Amino acid sequence: MRRLCWFLLGPTFFGLNAEYMESVYEAFFILKHYGGWSLYELYNLPVGLRKWWLDRTIEEYEKEAKEAKKARGK
Repeated sequence: MRRLCWFLLGPTFFGLNAEYMESVYEAFFILKHYGGWSLYELYNLPVGLRKWWLDRTIEEYEKEAKEAKKARGK
């Protein structure tokens, strides 16, 4: 027996799609690997603050890499 769909919305309309969840897990990995955060802390961190920490961590890592490259060049 075939089920009748009562709504025409896609399955991810009320949820998060796979691409978004992958970006969240990627952010978790970066913050855990380079920042030492626990998964519990990351899950409970507000989204805006988590984004700020991620951007700041990436910025700091890139700055450190640039300084290391400059130091090796001397």
